[in-house]
Amino acid sequence: MSQLTISTQFDSGSIEVVSLADHRDVQLRIKADNASAFAQWFHFRLQGAAGLPLTLRFLNAGQSAYPDWNGYRVVASYDRHHWFRIDSAFDGQVMTASLTPVAQSVYFAYFEPYSYERHLDLIGFATESDKVEVEHLGNTLDGRDMTLLRITDEDGATPVERKKKVWLIARQHPGETMAEWFVEGFLERLLDGDDPVSRVLLDRCIFHVVPNMNPDGAVRGNLRTNAAGANLNREWQEPTLERSPEVFLVRQKMLETGVDLFLDAHGDEARPYNFVAGCEGNPGYNERIAALEDAFKAAWIASSPDFQDEVGYDRDAPGQANLTLATNWVGQQFDCLAYTIEMPFKDNANLPDEEYGWSGERSKKLGAGVLQAILAVVGKLR
Repeated sequence: MSQLTISTQFDSGSIEVVSLADHRDVQLRIKADNASAFAQWFHFRLQGAAGLPLTLRFLNAGQSAYPDWNGYRVVASYDRHHWFRIDSAFDGQVMTASLTPVAQSVYFAYFEPYSYERHLDLIGFATESDKVEVEHLGNTLDGRDMTLLRITDEDGATPVERKKKVWLIARQHPGETMAEWFVEGFLERLLDGDDPVSRVLLDRCIFHVVPNMNPDGAVRGNLRTNAAGANLNREWQEPTLERSPEVFLVRQKMLETGVDLFLDAHGDEARPYNFVAGCEGNPGYNERIAALEDAFKAAWIASSPDFQDEVGYDRDAPGQANLTLATNWVGQQFDCLAYTIEMPFKDNANLPDEEYGWSGERSKKLGAGVLQAILAVVGKLR
């Protein structure tokens, strides 16, 4: 039998090995983010178990940041391109996952990873379009680029000064990789010159897209925080270049351009559904925003059976919104329609997929479908 080995020295790699003495009892611990106590994300490569019944035991799953692992299944891949779900169980403390690998090398992860190289490839894909301008906003604490895509049809019938400003950001929480898969699907459809919805939107809107708000945290294998340990989605009232430059730079650009519609893509650890969370707790929330929210959700439900509006977060009481969150701060600052989009780490319980669960590809489809919802409200934004 080959010796079992585990490695994490690659983009977003993260796990702590306790014991590899027995392939039927591989003992692991989920590592915390590099500068905070959040522990949830894992991504590692195991070698030497081809043909052997393998059982992984995540010993501290019950002490993770979001310990509701019931219904969750680990994802695995042999080639890092095709990811599938494997048998998993949780007893309240330890999560186990089982697989008999057909190859000596197999990768495991919390969710289908979205690498920094793929992020750069996505930027490269977008730049091939004459509708896209790439803007460098500044640098992260680790020196990575903060990149903004400005997308519109400059030759369209609508004058630039009358175009609606639509913002989409993703991966404030870097381990929520479904968020950048969502952006990839969004961009592929938006830049499809044969898609009539995209053509109309590019004439009527200027899109500002930040595909990855937290590239440092993503590469480091963090779930929630950047290199300094900041949860970016709690930094929007008073970001600083020293602690949260990612938010500081994007917020600064928003204040330059204005915002008519804001979407912030995330993943939710517990709820097996796709849903949105608005800013009904904001002091400035009003009937106009409420009507826009209803129209947006109705159009998205009509365009994608993967989206629903029955299960989600509890609504904030009037005036009780936490304005350090992106959606609440943007909605209040610009008096605009603002939504946090949540996708599951588990599966969509309304439309489950036994082999893949919720996946990168399904996130892409949902990202493409949101264009219908934007089209439904774009004429009502102001």
